[in-house]
Amino acid sequence: MAYIKTIKEEDATGLLAKQYQASRSRSGSIAGIVKLHSLHAPTLRSSMALYQATTTMEENPLPRGVREMIATVVSRTNDCFY
Repeated sequence: MAYIKTIKEEDATGLLAKQYQASRSRSGSIAGIVKLHSLHAPTLRSSMALYQATTTMEENPLPRGVREMIATVVSRTNDCFY
C-alpha cells in the first residue's frame, strides 16, 4: 500500500483548517480522500468544488438520486467503500 503524507486535523491552519471544518460539517468526520489533498489546500478546495458540482449541487441537471447512484456504481466498480 502506498503512503502519502497528510496533515492531521489538529495541525491544520488557514485554508486547510477551513476545508477540514467544512468536511467535518458535511459528514461528521474527515475522510481519507480529503486528507490526501492536505499538503495543498487550494487543490483540496478545487477537488471538493468538483465533487459537489457533480454530486450534490441542486443546479446539476441530473436528479440527486441518479447522481448518487452513479457514484455508488463507480465506487463499487472501483472496489472503493466511499
